[in-house]
Amino acid sequence: MEDALSAATSIGRLGEDAVLARVLPRLAPGESALLGAGDDAAVVAAADGRFVVTTDLMVHGPDFRLAWSTPHELGWKAAATNLTDVAAMGARPTALTVAIAAPPELDVAVLEGIADGLREALASLAPGAGVVGGDLSVSTVLTLAVTAFGDLEGRTPVLRSGARVGDVLAHAGARGDAARGLALLFGEARDASGEPDASLAAELRRREPELLAAQLAPRPPVFAGVAAAAAGATAMLDVSDGLARDARRIAVASGVGLDFDTAALGADPRLALAGAEDHGLLATFPPGTALPAPFERIGRVVDGHGRLTLDGEPVEALGWDPYSGWDGRAG
Repeated sequence: MEDALSAATSIGRLGEDAVLARVLPRLAPGESALLGAGDDAAVVAAADGRFVVTTDLMVHGPDFRLAWSTPHELGWKAAATNLTDVAAMGARPTALTVAIAAPPELDVAVLEGIADGLREALASLAPGAGVVGGDLSVSTVLTLAVTAFGDLEGRTPVLRSGARVGDVLAHAGARGDAARGLALLFGEARDASGEPDASLAAELRRREPELLAAQLAPRPPVFAGVAAAAAGATAMLDVSDGLARDARRIAVASGVGLDFDTAALGADPRLALAGAEDHGLLATFPPGTALPAPFERIGRVVDGHGRLTLDGEPVEALGWDPYSGWDGRAG
């Protein structure tokens, strides 16, 4: 019975029009959409006269595994990872377009779950933003490509290149939780051959729901991007590849060094520096700035082009590299 149901609802059997008829009602265009999905392109208001745009890709294998992630979590994470890139520029997210390539035998319920995750992530993390269009295609590998747009609302964009010696280094969001969740999945949710196992992941989810959620459906402080820009942030970026690796990008772009404070990084400073995919925001602020919540001071900007230190001692730019292998380790 289950196989028959799956065959009847596979996206290949339903066809594009029927799939869209089931997926689009689950999405919302958002407040900035003048014309949402349904025509060849959407029309989105850009009252500022400018807009911020970014694109992120999620591919089954290197970026997620269906044995570990629910469709809802995939949609949520696809939204979250793009929203923080917009927020890191000091912009308010306004709209997403979503393209999905999937095997034709995939059950349409997976796409419906992804749509639900997208909608609910937007409602929670970026109220007012919505999905205004996208595309469907076929592939042997499930792939999601999301493009996000944002409104600067008259503000100057916050770049990576604006940090100055003497600035305060601050961070908003979790530090290392997503890496802990991924380590648990690799350590306890694989079968004897090393492949991701859905039943083991389900048991782990019951025991460690918060850490798995940090990896599979992160809740980054998207709202903090606008707050940081309003407070005068001199540089900012989304921490997706690890605090140290992404911090070095600010250091190189700004021609400065960054010195982390061990006491501010928690019980495991190395994991806080190397752990990836928390999608927090790292920013620098002029000295004396009252840091907007939930930013916390974690260091300072010092001399030394591209140099990273921990309490004055050199530290490696550890973190996630998509070309270094997908094995649950940072660095």
